[in-house]
Amino acid sequence: MPINTTQKIVFGIMVALCMVYGMEVYNALLRSGGINSSSFIIPIDELFALSFIVFLLQTLIGGPLARKLAANFVKLKIVGHNYTLIISICTVVVMCPMMSFVATLLFKGIDGYIIIKWIKTFALNFPMAFCWQLLIVGPLVRFIFRQMTAKQLL
Repeated sequence: MPINTTQKIVFGIMVALCMVYGMEVYNALLRSGGINSSSFIIPIDELFALSFIVFLLQTLIGGPLARKLAANFVKLKIVGHNYTLIISICTVVVMCPMMSFVATLLFKGIDGYIIIKWIKTFALNFPMAFCWQLLIVGPLVRFIFRQMTAKQLL
C-alpha cells in the first residue's frame, strides 16, 4: 500500500493510533469489569506516548521481523490479499508480546512477578489484538489510506 517514505510513516502512525486506542479501551473494560462511558476516554498524552512506542517498535523490530516471517509463506506462492492477511497476522504475532511487555512495565510495575504479569497481559491481549487488527484496524486504515492516496493527499 504505502509506496514512499512519507506514506509509510503516515500509514504506520494511523495503524499505531488505532491499535493503541482499541487496546487501551479493551484494557479499560477489563479493569472496570464492564462497559461504561469512561472506558472510551483515553488520556491524550497516554494515547500519543503509547502510539509513539508502537510506531518505533513496529518500524525498528516488528515490521522487519513480520516481513521475514511472512516471506516464508511467499515461498508457498501466497499472494495478493492473502499476503496482506499473512503480514497482518505476523505483525500481531510479533508486536503483541512486545507491547504486552511495555504495558506490563508501564502499568503493572517491576517486581519479582514481572514475567508472570507479562504472560498474563499477553494472554489477555493477544485475542483482542488479533481480532482488532485483522477485522477492524487493518481494513479500516487500508480503506482510509487508499482514499487519501487516490485523492493525492500524500
